[in-house]
Amino acid sequence: MANYLLVHGAWGGAWYWRDTLSALIRAGHRAHAVTLTGLGERAHLMSPAIDLETHIQDVIAALETEELHDCILVVHSYAGMLGTAVADRRTDWLRHLVYVDAMIPRPGESWAATHASATRQQRLSVAQASADFSFPPPDPSVFGLEGEAYAWVRRRQTPHPGHTYEHPLDFDAARVASVPRTFIDCTDPKLPTIDAIRQRVRDPGFWGGAWLPGSSVVTLATGHDPMLSAPAEFMAILLALGKSTGQS
Repeated sequence: MANYLLVHGAWGGAWYWRDTLSALIRAGHRAHAVTLTGLGERAHLMSPAIDLETHIQDVIAALETEELHDCILVVHSYAGMLGTAVADRRTDWLRHLVYVDAMIPRPGESWAATHASATRQQRLSVAQASADFSFPPPDPSVFGLEGEAYAWVRRRQTPHPGHTYEHPLDFDAARVASVPRTFIDCTDPKLPTIDAIRQRVRDPGFWGGAWLPGSSVVTLATGHDPMLSAPAEFMAILLALGKSTGQS
Protein backbone atom coordinates (compact mmCIF):
# COMPACT_ATOMS: atom_id res chain seq x y z
CA MET A 1 0.00 0.00 0.00
CA ALA A 2 1.23 3.50 -0.87
CA ASN A 3 0.11 6.93 0.32
CA TYR A 4 -0.91 9.49 -2.29
CA LEU A 5 -1.72 13.18 -1.90
CA LEU A 6 -3.21 14.83 -5.00
CA VAL A 7 -3.09 18.60 -5.52
CA HIS A 8 -5.05 20.31 -8.29
CA GLY A 9 -3.93 23.24 -10.39
CA ALA A 10 -5.38 26.70 -10.96
CA TRP A 11 -9.17 27.10 -11.15
CA GLY A 12 -9.65 23.53 -9.90
CA GLY A 13 -10.51 21.66 -6.74
CA ALA A 14 -10.31 18.17 -5.25
CA TRP A 15 -13.12 17.33 -7.68
CA TYR A 16 -10.54 17.17 -10.46
CA TRP A 17 -9.21 13.93 -8.98
CA ARG A 18 -12.55 12.11 -8.56
CA ASP A 19 -11.75 9.19 -10.85
CA THR A 20 -8.07 9.06 -9.87
CA LEU A 21 -8.92 8.85 -6.18
CA SER A 22 -11.41 6.02 -6.63
CA ALA A 23 -8.99 4.08 -8.84
CA LEU A 24 -6.14 4.40 -6.33
CA ILE A 25 -8.37 3.30 -3.46
CA ARG A 26 -9.69 0.33 -5.46
CA ALA A 27 -6.07 -0.67 -6.02
CA GLY A 28 -5.55 -0.82 -2.26
CA HIS A 29 -3.78 2.49 -1.68
CA ARG A 30 -4.47 5.41 0.64
CA ALA A 31 -5.31 8.52 -1.36
CA HIS A 32 -6.42 12.02 -0.42
CA ALA A 33 -7.08 15.13 -2.55
CA VAL A 34 -6.83 18.64 -1.14
CA THR A 35 -8.85 21.66 -2.26
CA LEU A 36 -6.85 24.88 -2.06
CA THR A 37 -8.28 27.89 -0.23
CA GLY A 38 -10.62 29.97 -2.37
CA LEU A 39 -11.22 27.27 -4.96
CA GLY A 40 -13.68 24.43 -5.61
CA GLU A 41 -15.98 23.85 -2.66
CA ARG A 42 -13.90 26.43 -0.78
CA ALA A 43 -14.63 29.21 -3.30
CA HIS A 44 -16.63 31.04 -0.63
CA LEU A 45 -13.30 31.70 1.11
CA MET A 46 -11.90 33.67 -1.85
CA SER A 47 -10.05 36.73 -0.57
CA PRO A 48 -7.33 39.15 -1.66
CA ALA A 49 -5.37 37.85 1.35
CA ILE A 50 -4.81 34.45 -0.29
CA ASP A 51 -1.28 34.09 -1.62
CA LEU A 52 1.16 31.31 -2.48
CA GLU A 53 1.97 30.69 1.19
CA THR A 54 -1.72 30.09 1.92
CA HIS A 55 -1.79 27.27 -0.61
CA ILE A 56 1.54 25.82 0.54
CA GLN A 57 0.11 25.58 4.05
CA ASP A 58 -3.05 23.94 2.67
CA VAL A 59 -0.93 21.12 1.26
CA ILE A 60 1.30 20.76 4.31
CA ALA A 61 -1.78 20.65 6.56
CA ALA A 62 -3.34 17.90 4.43
CA LEU A 63 -0.11 15.92 4.44
CA GLU A 64 0.26 16.09 8.20
CA THR A 65 -3.42 15.81 9.18
CA GLU A 66 -3.91 12.73 7.02
CA GLU A 67 -0.55 11.37 8.31
CA LEU A 68 0.61 10.58 4.80
CA HIS A 69 4.17 9.51 5.59
CA ASP A 70 6.31 8.24 2.68
CA CYS A 71 3.90 10.10 0.45
CA ILE A 72 3.70 10.16 -3.32
CA LEU A 73 2.81 13.82 -3.83
CA VAL A 74 1.08 14.43 -7.18
CA VAL A 75 0.86 18.08 -8.24
CA HIS A 76 -0.84 19.40 -11.36
CA SER A 77 0.02 22.55 -13.32
CA TYR A 78 0.19 25.59 -10.96
CA ALA A 79 0.54 23.21 -8.00
CA GLY A 80 4.09 22.46 -9.10
CA MET A 81 4.93 25.58 -7.10
CA LEU A 82 3.34 24.00 -4.04
CA GLY A 83 4.93 20.58 -4.52
CA THR A 84 8.35 22.20 -4.80
CA ALA A 85 7.77 24.10 -1.55
CA VAL A 86 6.54 21.01 0.30
CA ALA A 87 9.54 18.98 -0.88
CA ASP A 88 11.78 21.72 0.50
CA ARG A 89 10.02 22.01 3.87
CA ARG A 90 8.80 18.44 4.49
CA THR A 91 11.45 16.50 2.61
CA ASP A 92 11.35 13.50 4.93
CA TRP A 93 7.60 13.06 4.40
CA LEU A 94 7.88 12.46 0.67
CA ARG A 95 8.75 9.27 -1.17
CA HIS A 96 8.18 10.67 -4.68
CA LEU A 97 7.10 13.96 -6.24
CA VAL A 98 5.07 13.78 -9.46
CA TYR A 99 4.80 16.97 -11.51
CA VAL A 100 1.82 16.56 -13.86
CA ASP A 101 2.48 19.03 -16.72
CA ALA A 102 3.38 21.36 -13.89
CA MET A 103 5.33 24.52 -13.15
CA ILE A 104 8.83 23.85 -11.82
CA PRO A 105 10.41 27.11 -10.65
CA ARG A 106 13.98 28.15 -10.14
CA PRO A 107 14.67 29.40 -6.60
CA GLY A 108 13.17 32.88 -6.24
CA GLU A 109 10.79 32.55 -9.19
CA SER A 110 7.04 32.99 -9.23
CA TRP A 111 4.39 31.01 -11.11
CA ALA A 112 4.25 33.89 -13.61
CA ALA A 113 7.99 33.82 -14.29
CA THR A 114 7.90 31.60 -17.37
CA HIS A 115 4.70 32.99 -18.90
CA ALA A 116 4.53 35.30 -21.90
CA SER A 117 4.26 38.98 -20.98
CA ALA A 118 0.83 39.19 -22.63
CA THR A 119 -0.44 36.36 -20.42
CA ARG A 120 0.94 38.02 -17.29
CA GLN A 121 -0.50 41.41 -18.15
CA GLN A 122 -3.92 39.99 -19.00
CA ARG A 123 -4.22 37.98 -15.77
CA LEU A 124 -3.04 40.81 -13.57
CA SER A 125 -5.23 43.43 -15.19
CA VAL A 126 -8.30 41.23 -14.77
CA ALA A 127 -7.38 40.53 -11.14
CA GLN A 128 -6.91 44.22 -10.39
CA ALA A 129 -10.35 44.96 -11.83
CA SER A 130 -12.04 42.27 -9.72
CA ALA A 131 -13.45 42.75 -6.23
CA ASP A 132 -11.33 39.94 -4.73
CA PHE A 133 -8.16 40.13 -6.86
CA SER A 134 -8.85 36.93 -8.80
CA PHE A 135 -8.74 35.96 -12.45
CA PRO A 136 -11.21 33.69 -14.25
CA PRO A 137 -10.51 30.28 -15.80
CA PRO A 138 -9.79 29.78 -19.49
CA ASP A 139 -12.03 27.74 -21.75
CA PRO A 140 -11.15 24.07 -21.06
CA SER A 141 -10.56 23.49 -24.77
CA VAL A 142 -7.02 24.85 -24.21
CA PHE A 143 -6.42 21.74 -22.07
CA GLY A 144 -7.35 19.49 -24.96
CA LEU A 145 -10.70 18.58 -23.43
CA GLU A 146 -13.86 17.93 -25.37
CA GLY A 147 -17.27 16.35 -24.96
CA GLU A 148 -18.35 15.33 -21.46
CA ALA A 149 -14.95 16.05 -19.87
CA TYR A 150 -14.96 19.56 -21.35
CA ALA A 151 -18.45 20.30 -20.02
CA TRP A 152 -17.64 18.80 -16.61
CA VAL A 153 -14.57 21.00 -16.14
CA ARG A 154 -16.18 24.13 -17.56
CA ARG A 155 -19.08 24.11 -15.13
CA ARG A 156 -16.86 23.42 -12.10
CA GLN A 157 -13.93 25.78 -12.59
CA THR A 158 -13.77 28.85 -10.33
CA PRO A 159 -11.62 32.02 -10.42
CA HIS A 160 -8.09 31.73 -9.06
CA PRO A 161 -6.59 33.93 -6.29
CA GLY A 162 -4.45 36.53 -8.04
CA HIS A 163 -1.86 37.05 -5.32
CA THR A 164 -0.53 33.53 -5.91
CA TYR A 165 0.60 34.56 -9.39
CA GLU A 166 3.67 36.75 -8.82
CA HIS A 167 4.54 35.50 -5.33
CA PRO A 168 8.18 34.27 -5.48
CA LEU A 169 9.18 30.93 -3.98
CA ASP A 170 12.53 30.59 -2.21
CA PHE A 171 13.77 27.03 -1.71
CA ASP A 172 16.89 24.89 -1.57
CA ALA A 173 17.06 23.16 -4.96
CA ALA A 174 19.46 20.47 -3.72
CA ARG A 175 17.09 19.58 -0.89
CA VAL A 176 14.10 19.32 -3.22
CA ALA A 177 16.19 17.27 -5.64
CA SER A 178 16.85 14.73 -2.89
CA VAL A 179 13.23 13.61 -3.40
CA PRO A 180 12.83 11.34 -6.47
CA ARG A 181 10.84 13.19 -9.13
CA THR A 182 8.80 12.38 -12.23
CA PHE A 183 7.62 14.96 -14.74
CA ILE A 184 4.63 13.92 -16.85
CA ASP A 185 4.94 15.81 -20.14
CA CYS A 186 1.55 16.16 -21.86
CA THR A 187 2.20 16.84 -25.52
CA ASP A 188 -1.05 16.62 -27.53
CA PRO A 189 -1.95 19.42 -27.42
CA LYS A 190 0.89 21.15 -25.59
CA LEU A 191 -0.17 23.88 -23.18
CA PRO A 192 2.00 26.92 -24.10
CA THR A 193 2.54 28.03 -20.49
CA ILE A 194 4.38 24.73 -19.83
CA ASP A 195 6.74 25.03 -22.82
CA ALA A 196 9.61 26.45 -20.77
CA ILE A 197 9.26 23.67 -18.21
CA ARG A 198 9.55 20.98 -20.88
CA GLN A 199 12.98 22.37 -21.68
CA ARG A 200 14.01 22.67 -18.03
CA VAL A 201 13.34 19.03 -17.13
CA ARG A 202 15.72 17.95 -19.91
CA ASP A 203 18.42 20.53 -19.15
CA PRO A 204 21.54 19.16 -17.40
CA GLY A 205 22.17 22.62 -15.95
CA PHE A 206 18.75 23.13 -14.37
CA TRP A 207 18.87 23.77 -10.63
CA GLY A 208 22.64 24.06 -10.93
CA GLY A 209 22.84 20.49 -12.17
CA ALA A 210 20.73 19.10 -9.33
CA TRP A 211 17.56 18.41 -11.33
CA LEU A 212 18.44 15.55 -13.67
CA PRO A 213 19.85 13.07 -11.13
CA GLY A 214 16.91 11.34 -9.48
CA SER A 215 14.37 12.61 -12.00
CA SER A 216 12.57 11.11 -14.99
CA VAL A 217 10.28 12.35 -17.74
CA VAL A 218 7.26 10.39 -18.98
CA THR A 219 5.58 11.64 -22.13
CA LEU A 220 1.84 11.24 -22.67
CA ALA A 221 0.29 12.08 -26.04
CA THR A 222 -2.66 13.85 -24.47
CA GLY A 223 -3.64 17.29 -23.24
CA HIS A 224 -2.92 19.16 -20.02
CA ASP A 225 -5.43 17.17 -17.92
CA PRO A 226 -4.34 13.53 -18.36
CA MET A 227 -6.38 12.41 -15.35
CA LEU A 228 -9.41 13.17 -17.57
CA SER A 229 -8.19 12.76 -21.15
CA ALA A 230 -5.92 9.71 -20.72
CA PRO A 231 -6.97 8.16 -17.39
CA ALA A 232 -5.70 4.63 -18.05
CA GLU A 233 -2.24 5.78 -19.09
CA PHE A 234 -2.07 8.28 -16.25
CA MET A 235 -3.12 5.71 -13.66
CA ALA A 236 -0.52 3.26 -14.94
CA ILE A 237 2.19 5.79 -14.09
CA LEU A 238 0.86 6.43 -10.58
CA LEU A 239 0.33 2.74 -9.82
CA ALA A 240 3.83 1.86 -10.99
CA LEU A 241 5.21 4.41 -8.54
CA GLY A 242 3.07 2.91 -5.79
CA LYS A 243 4.54 -0.55 -6.44
CA SER A 244 8.04 0.84 -6.38
CA THR A 245 7.70 2.47 -2.96
CA GLY A 246 8.26 -0.78 -1.12
CA GLN A 247 5.46 -0.04 1.33
CA SER A 248 3.29 -2.78 2.83
